[in-house]
Amino acid sequence: MSNIFPSPNPGRLRIFIRSLAALLDERPPEARLLHEGGALLQQLIAVDDWLPDVYTQAQPERYQQYLLHADSAERFSIVSFVWGPGQTTPIHDHTVWGLIGMLRGAEYSQAYKSSADGRLRPDGEPVKLLPGTVEAVSPTVGDIHQVRNAFADNVSVSIHVYGANIGAVKRSVYGEDGSRKSFISGYSNSHLPNIWDRSIELKNQ
Repeated sequence: MSNIFPSPNPGRLRIFIRSLAALLDERPPEARLLHEGGALLQQLIAVDDWLPDVYTQAQPERYQQYLLHADSAERFSIVSFVWGPGQTTPIHDHTVWGLIGMLRGAEYSQAYKSSADGRLRPDGEPVKLLPGTVEAVSPTVGDIHQVRNAFADNVSVSIHVYGANIGAVKRSVYGEDGSRKSFISGYSNSHLPNIWDRSIELKNQ
C-alpha cells in the first residue's frame, strides 16, 4: 500500500491531538468536553489539507473506518469515516462520548429513541452535516442513530473522535423493533499515519 504515511500538513492533526489530550487532562464534565472538544474538532476540519489520501478511499462493499490515532491510555481515538455513494450504517450506539466533524461531502444523521412499546422510532428530523459541521453523541445527549452518505454519486468523509478506543468497544446495532445485536467494529486499516516525524520541518527551519 503506497502513500500510507505522508500527509500534506500533519501538524494540524498533531495540534488537535495535543489540545484534546490537554483538555482531557483537566477531567472536564462531559458538557464542557463536548463543547470545547467540538470547537477543537471544528478547527481541525476547517481546512482540508492534512488527511492522507489513503485514509479517504471508499470501498464498494461498505463504509470504511480508518484509525488515525489512538491515545496511549485509550482515552480517545480519532478515525476517518469514508462513505461510498449511497452507503449507510445500521442503527447503532456508541456507549461513549463522540464528536463527528464533516470534512468532505455531506451526511445525514438520524437519531432514534425507544418508544413505550419498545420499538425504536426516529427522534426528530435527520440532521444534515455539511463541511465544517460538528455533531455530538453520548449516552447522556443521545447515543443511538443511523448515518448515511447524503450523495448517491459522491464519496463523503467525516472525522470522528470517541472517548475510547472505539474499534475495541462492544456496542450494539438495532432493529426498528427494538432488537439489538452486539458488535465490535475494529478498523479498516492496519497502519497509522506517521504524523510524528518532524525531521523535514526541523531541517527547513
